[in-house]
Amino acid sequence: MADLSDPAINEAYLDVRNDKSETNWLLLDYESDRSDKLVLTKTGTGGLAELKEELEDSRASYAYARVRYANDKESQREKFILVVWIGPSCKVMRKAKISVHAADVKQVLRVYSIEVAAREKDDLNEEPIVKRLRKAGGASYDGV
Repeated sequence: MADLSDPAINEAYLDVRNDKSETNWLLLDYESDRSDKLVLTKTGTGGLAELKEELEDSRASYAYARVRYANDKESQREKFILVVWIGPSCKVMRKAKISVHAADVKQVLRVYSIEVAAREKDDLNEEPIVKRLRKAGGASYDGV
């Protein structure tokens, strides 16, 4: 079971969800290689492009992000995504615990439209994620 008791995690989650806040992502990492305690590593305002730069190849991390995209010519939409990052050189024992720990993370970072399983930084390119969000969102008036 993952330990998500750090109050900073919930504060950052509420900040990302707050429409008045510039913060649009948060990143959770394990306290150490042997620990199951997750801590808030960083938050940011630069979207998925900025978030990608914070991911490390040797780590497993969880991220929560607000994605803004044009719904049509006149309107914007904001949706939330949960990212489960398993870096290409993440240790085997850490990978083995991810599915169980992801369920614990989903209890805390609970409101999101899609989950993105990312193994490479390119898995967080905005265009394919927006395409998935449009499909998940139901009504689409631009043929996507």
